[in-house]
Amino acid sequence: NDVASMAGVNLNEESARIMATNSDLVGTQIQSCKDEPFLAAIPLHKRILETAKKLGITDVPAEVVTFISHATQNRLRTVIEKVTVITQHRMESYKDDEWYEQATDVRSQLKFFEQLERLEKQRKDEQEREILLKAAKSRSRQEDPEQARLKQKAKEMQQQELAQMRQRDANLTALAAIGPRKKRKLDAPGLLTIGGEGVGLCGGSQAGLGTASPRQYPRQKITRVNLRDFIFYMEQERDMSHSLLLYRALLK
Repeated sequence: NDVASMAGVNLNEESARIMATNSDLVGTQIQSCKDEPFLAAIPLHKRILETAKKLGITDVPAEVVTFISHATQNRLRTVIEKVTVITQHRMESYKDDEWYEQATDVRSQLKFFEQLERLEKQRKDEQEREILLKAAKSRSRQEDPEQARLKQKAKEMQQQELAQMRQRDANLTALAAIGPRKKRKLDAPGLLTIGGEGVGLCGGSQAGLGTASPRQYPRQKITRVNLRDFIFYMEQERDMSHSLLLYRALLK
């Protein structure tokens, strides 16, 4: 009466084969869930009807609204994923990579030019100061208006330097009266401030009853996308490389 044995089927071997091939599906229960649209259905349906009336369509079923909502969600997800990849590539640093070597350092060049400008300005100020001091020390009886102007400017410069020296001496005296600066203590034990945010540190014992083992909570990495990343994304897309949206973004 065993039909399986009469047909030449070994149930043990078949069970083992099923468990080996579909082991991830055995014991799982699949049930359908409610299909929730990504966008608000009523305003979206109204907007679609307004556009459809211009084309001579009077009736738009609810399935079209759901389909457009899911398409918008999928499109938005694709855009966010691509822009996130662009942002991560922009934030990558190749300074410590052994396969890259630095060819130019624009920051050092700018600092060098700033130092040259500072030295040039200091040299011009010294020259102007010497001219003013010579004009102030001159004792000629017949003074022209230019000589009088230089003397007045030299007098103002000396008064300004004297005021700066007095202010510097007053600051040094105030700092000496205050004394050495003390290190700022934390407001609460077990709280570590990083970048203006508090990160809690907790242990097995309470505060004040011993040294708690520090435990820093993991901070979620935040990817900040700016307008330049979106512009780069739109320039790479075939449908958006010549769009009005890209032109408006470039004007900002």
